[in-house]
Amino acid sequence: MIMLHRIKYCLLILMMSSVSLLAEKSVVDRSAELKRPHHREVVRIPDLPGYLTLKCDFHIHTMFSDGVVWPAVRVREAWEEGLDAIAITDHIENQPSKAFVGGDHNSSYETALPEAREKNLILIRAGEISRKMPPGHLNALFLSDVNKLDLAEPEDALEAALAQGAFVFWNHPGWEAQQPDDTVMFPVHERWIREKKIHGMEVFNEKEWYPVVLQWVLDHDLAVIGNSDIHDVTEHFYDVRFGHRPMTLVFAGERSEAAIREALFAGRCAAWWGDEVAGKEEYLRELFNRAVEFGKPYFVDEDGDAWLEVRNSSDLTFVIEPLEELSDPGKVTIYPDGIQLLRFEAEKLPQTIPCRVTNFHTGMNRDLVVRITLDRVSPGR
Repeated sequence: MIMLHRIKYCLLILMMSSVSLLAEKSVVDRSAELKRPHHREVVRIPDLPGYLTLKCDFHIHTMFSDGVVWPAVRVREAWEEGLDAIAITDHIENQPSKAFVGGDHNSSYETALPEAREKNLILIRAGEISRKMPPGHLNALFLSDVNKLDLAEPEDALEAALAQGAFVFWNHPGWEAQQPDDTVMFPVHERWIREKKIHGMEVFNEKEWYPVVLQWVLDHDLAVIGNSDIHDVTEHFYDVRFGHRPMTLVFAGERSEAAIREALFAGRCAAWWGDEVAGKEEYLRELFNRAVEFGKPYFVDEDGDAWLEVRNSSDLTFVIEPLEELSDPGKVTIYPDGIQLLRFEAEKLPQTIPCRVTNFHTGMNRDLVVRITLDRVSPGR
């Protein structure tokens, strides 16, 4: 009998162990294999003499207006995409999700701020004054209280922003929904520029490029701005894996909100979208000079053609076209973060080649012109 009890006891222990083992194996964690790793991309844009080049997006929407994501998600997207600063600019007048999310006009900033601090991302308190044209839409950055801009008259809202020391720029001036026939500046914008109430304009917004607006900005010595105006998930709207969202490159004295504000008011910035850059000539020239290096011709073949290397140390693309007649290479694309091989006829190779950088825009119908200096070589070297 004792032996039978011992056998029953052992069987019970075995059964309990089996049940425990099955329970432990009923869930197998495969997150290491399936979950997308989260990391911050390094966006390589040269610093300018005395300044850091900060990557910024000053036009972003969340569920607190007509965007589709929570504010903290905007921070995570920007951090992963290598940005240094963002401004969440939810509409003050257009808030279709208000009944569901509650809060006030400061809520998107306050909700995102803890995530921004954790990610070491500069978050700027801002809002968008959204009216019919004229005056259209204005973004106000560096606010202390967005609620104070919730006023019936657009000029009163603008004055409330300026009273807080805001940097104000005109959003998407050529937006087809508000300017279906042509991109024009209205008298109210001319007056606000004279009165220094508008400090910049978007020359690029979401998917639209406004060459005439670039000329307005340069003529009035304002800040050249380019932004995503993202409402969707950024990875759903832009190819952020092999490209980048539109952004403003800010040349700031340090990596801080105060330095960004100072740089914007000084107009030290440029717009970058796709492979194109727009801005003041002095800044675009420095970007080219600090990113692109032309090597010495290292080889001359039996046909008398000289070969040399061009190195691009940035994530910018440069499309250069010689202004003088050269048989080769003609228009050349210098791709990001790599080395190109160029071939010239050695006998026709001048010491200095003036070139147009056709995707670096310094005016409505004007591109950056650079002079490339090369060593002369002769066949038989």
